[in-house]
Amino acid sequence: MFRTISEIGEAAKSQSTKKKLVLAAAHDQQALSAALDAGQTGYVEPILIGKGDKIRSLAQELGYQIEKLQLIDVNENNDAVEKSVKMISSGDAHILMKGACGTAELLKGVLNKEWGLRSGSLLSHFALFEIKNYHKLLSVSDVAISIAPGLKEKIQILNNGVKFLHNIGICIPKVAIIAALEKVTDSMPATLDAAEIVQMYENNLIHDCIVDGPLALDNAISTESAKTKGISSKVAGDADLLIMPQIESGNVLYKALTFLSDAKVASVVLGASAPIVLTSRADSHASKLNSIMLAAIQGIKPQ
Repeated sequence: MFRTISEIGEAAKSQSTKKKLVLAAAHDQQALSAALDAGQTGYVEPILIGKGDKIRSLAQELGYQIEKLQLIDVNENNDAVEKSVKMISSGDAHILMKGACGTAELLKGVLNKEWGLRSGSLLSHFALFEIKNYHKLLSVSDVAISIAPGLKEKIQILNNGVKFLHNIGICIPKVAIIAALEKVTDSMPATLDAAEIVQMYENNLIHDCIVDGPLALDNAISTESAKTKGISSKVAGDADLLIMPQIESGNVLYKALTFLSDAKVASVVLGASAPIVLTSRADSHASKLNSIMLAAIQGIKPQ
């Protein structure tokens, strides 16, 4: 399996045919810089859709030559989103990335019934972290899209994450359903959902992974903590994927790892017919670049 995000980047560069990334409303300096950098590094082949004059001006300011790249001049963001999504749905590109358009505007296009990227699955945000004091890559979902997922939504979030981990070479991911504590109690709905998901797993209704919960965060990622509390679990201390109870806890964990622990992160939106790079303006250039790498790596197994 991949041990570091850098290894993912090397695998992305090694592809004989580069995947095409279409940047919707490409007249955004941060997104444009990441997409062009990813192109120069060899991760993807960028396609730029948006305000042509502004894109050329920004590229010149950033020091990039874009004359050989495909650029489609579109003035309105909603039109740029439509053209970008249609390019993916027609098979002319492989990865969708958000530029100057709003998140809601982009996702509206993705979910369009006529030309969108619907797959029948729930859209969910998946973040992959490289953390200095954790022994392997750790993924967290959902931290940005599903506000208060119920049982049905959490199962779909789990399935999206497990499928993606399979695609990057983790054959049997260990999944921790996160709550504040391990005891199932009626006053904490997250524990009830966790217990039901584990029951479904034990009844062979959830496949190709190992699931346990409810688990508090410390016990999911620390073998020592789990031993101290007398928790016996194949997942405790060795989780590959954390399923968060709601967006607040997921978002706080994402930002704590990114800003306080100096973790490297890559993130994608799953559940559509193609990967979507939907980063925050607060994300670093490296995080945006890592996210493009992660989107480009689907289906490539580590050596």
